[in-house]
Amino acid sequence: TATPSPTEIVEQMNSVLKIVFTTLLGVSCVATPSNNSVDEPSKAFSTTDSYPNAPISYIIPFVPGGESDITARFQQIAFRAKFGQDLIVSYKAGGGGAVGWSQLNSLSGDGYTIMGINLPHLIIQPLQGNIGYTADDIIPVHFFHYTPDALIVHQNSEILSLEEFVKHAKSIPGAVTLSGSGKGSANHIAKIRFDTLANIETTYVPFRGTGAAITAVLGKQVTAQWGYSSAGAAYGDQIRLLAIAMETRHPRFPNVPTFRELGYDLVSGAYRGIAVPNSTSEGLRQRLSTLMSEINQDATFIDKMEEGGFALIDVTYDQMD
Repeated sequence: TATPSPTEIVEQMNSVLKIVFTTLLGVSCVATPSNNSVDEPSKAFSTTDSYPNAPISYIIPFVPGGESDITARFQQIAFRAKFGQDLIVSYKAGGGGAVGWSQLNSLSGDGYTIMGINLPHLIIQPLQGNIGYTADDIIPVHFFHYTPDALIVHQNSEILSLEEFVKHAKSIPGAVTLSGSGKGSANHIAKIRFDTLANIETTYVPFRGTGAAITAVLGKQVTAQWGYSSAGAAYGDQIRLLAIAMETRHPRFPNVPTFRELGYDLVSGAYRGIAVPNSTSEGLRQRLSTLMSEINQDATFIDKMEEGGFALIDVTYDQMD
């Protein structure tokens, strides 16, 4: 399966973020999280050759069971096998990730604390008010996957294809309802972008998380869902994926077309990676990025991620400037 280059991935993320600013927030330009102007490390390592030589605390700023947690559990297995140390996964949930991210820079920068991060959340949240952090406060060191957006209907829906969905939406402007995970999320942005691309008007219904959003589809409370490809792996024949927002077809769903091949330039989703406290040295940031990149090349890890409906990317620390 063809994988987008790091440059293409960053461009895709920037495209998502520009939509956030221009459509949801009414401004015209964006800045991605910066790794510049950071503090000196609280604990300096003279060398990274022996790193890691102790377990690493891996904080997920969401509740257990979501896409970030699932990925961390897969990484945990590969990390132990490759590097002989454990990733100790814990949770600091609240505020859609904001509780954890607002506390990240107060933690030790000795290389033994990392935290999961998500785009577009990191950009949107600070613009909605004072939530304890800004995008520039967060130091991402690696982005390892994205969960592609997908348009989903109930398996028994009369809508059998994306073409039929668009035709149906045009026939009743505003009446087609779509569940999604929250406002200003990847799901919400995908809805806005696709409405524009297809010249349709639909109604977005935000839910607290992807689980609640898919439940609304299963209960036929909405016409469809803007969800993620991972739903196809989790819910199988209970749902139908009309299209997936990837460059090429997902290997887990070879019969599901991409939006692009159907004529809609939509490649998007929730991008996930790790960040470190801003006191973490440059050497340790680079080393952590290298370790996560090596995990992304592990055949067993790749199989598990693809089986789960995820799409691997590999944006390293030195590619984020």
